[in-house]
Amino acid sequence: MRKVREVLRLKHALGMSERLIADAVGAGKSAVGEYIRRARVIGLTWPLPEGLDDAELERRLFSPPGFHVGPTKPPPHWPTIQEELKGRGVTLLLLWEEYRAEHADGYGYSRFCDLYVEWRKRISPTMRQTHVAGEKLFVDWAGDAIPVFDPITGAEHGARIFVAALGASNYTYAEARFTETLPDWIGAHVNALSTIGGVPKAVVCDNLRAGVTKPSRYEPGINRTYQDLADHYGFVVLPTRVRKPRDKAKVEVAVLIVERFVLAKLRKRRFFSLDELNTAVRECVAAINAKVMKAFGKSRRELLDAIEQPALKGLPVEPYRYAEWKRCSVAPDYHVEIGNHYYSVPFRLLRETVDARLTDTTVEVFHKGIRVASHPRSSVRNRHTTIAEHMPSSHRRYATWTPQRMMNEAAKIGPATIALVEAIMKAKPHPEQGFRSCLGIMRLVRTYGTARVEAASRRGNDIGATTYGSIASILKTGLDKAYANSKAPDGPPIRHANIRGRGYYH
Repeated sequence: MRKVREVLRLKHALGMSERLIADAVGAGKSAVGEYIRRARVIGLTWPLPEGLDDAELERRLFSPPGFHVGPTKPPPHWPTIQEELKGRGVTLLLLWEEYRAEHADGYGYSRFCDLYVEWRKRISPTMRQTHVAGEKLFVDWAGDAIPVFDPITGAEHGARIFVAALGASNYTYAEARFTETLPDWIGAHVNALSTIGGVPKAVVCDNLRAGVTKPSRYEPGINRTYQDLADHYGFVVLPTRVRKPRDKAKVEVAVLIVERFVLAKLRKRRFFSLDELNTAVRECVAAINAKVMKAFGKSRRELLDAIEQPALKGLPVEPYRYAEWKRCSVAPDYHVEIGNHYYSVPFRLLRETVDARLTDTTVEVFHKGIRVASHPRSSVRNRHTTIAEHMPSSHRRYATWTPQRMMNEAAKIGPATIALVEAIMKAKPHPEQGFRSCLGIMRLVRTYGTARVEAASRRGNDIGATTYGSIASILKTGLDKAYANSKAPDGPPIRHANIRGRGYYH
């Protein structure tokens, strides 16, 4: 239209020929003649009427007779069409058929589709993708942090903002956490699903370390705890491709909105606790969800209630309880080490690899998906928690021995054996270290009888030979026979610096 105006000016104001005008404006001579002819037919000369813009000039010069610019057919309500498309199984063909049933003189199917594509290009970028209601929840961390100050020391801690957005309704959730570690990542998911009031079919996340152990386009590795959360709520984790933020464009836009309408709004406030910060964040996010979106004429909250909530799965009866997983090898003593404490597993799993599930109060051990042990969690370092059923039968019998029981068994043989057992246990830093020697001496009764073992014990006490090997040698060589006919002196028990006495073990 700029060239058409110049052609008319040069012709009527300066009186130039059509050849000169064509050379001046860079157009063909026949085109210049056609412009002048069309203007003459409708009565346009130079100067053009005031207020005649390019669009009106083009319409007067080039519109065919009887052409009507305005719509002649009833237009569909495109926001409603877009909302209906989020339902499962709803297609443009079905919506067009419903449109034609209501407007018999409406657009044909191909024109209907063209107009829908043109309308979709003009709406907000957050809605360019079609998301089925209840299908996906997009999650991510916002890039910026909000400072939280210790009320006593004044130390500053940066709080990270977790953001989640539903695909169909754009409903947004945000929460402040001190770290981006696995416990905060899992806890934020639990709170987000509780606030939404339902569970989507899939959660789309970035390849952060807390959620994905092995980034891969085809077979990503999901953190065991994150997968445990997904199994509890019944959704699938869909990591995005590496360095492909468009795969989760929905939450990228939600993060931008949170940064503008939450972080920027709270930038001048000072917070002294995470709870205080989260209260302010919830107020800002509630305002975001209540705001009407121009393209749809509804708020995020209204869309959540209308189209998203009915499609979400119900929450489980109990919320997920945080637990971490650790892969362990069973030691030769049939215990696994967790947090510098040792927990028993069935002895048949020696040298096997097992998975331990750790909560605040319990330790569960799984072998090939089957739980084989469960213990209360202990914070005592370098100690053992052992279940008797996990021990071999021989170990189990040995584990039931105590110093007092050892003394009681020695009493069945005689007083000399009691004195010998006391001397053996006293010679060790811990009485339990002498149990094997004491048990060996008492088992000699099976071979030599009670009287000979008692006589050998008497000789061993006299000569200071208080070991299993010495007593066995006395019996083997027959040196106990000299003591066989002698009787133990009656009277008070033997008092000696190396003998603690029976009362010590009560």
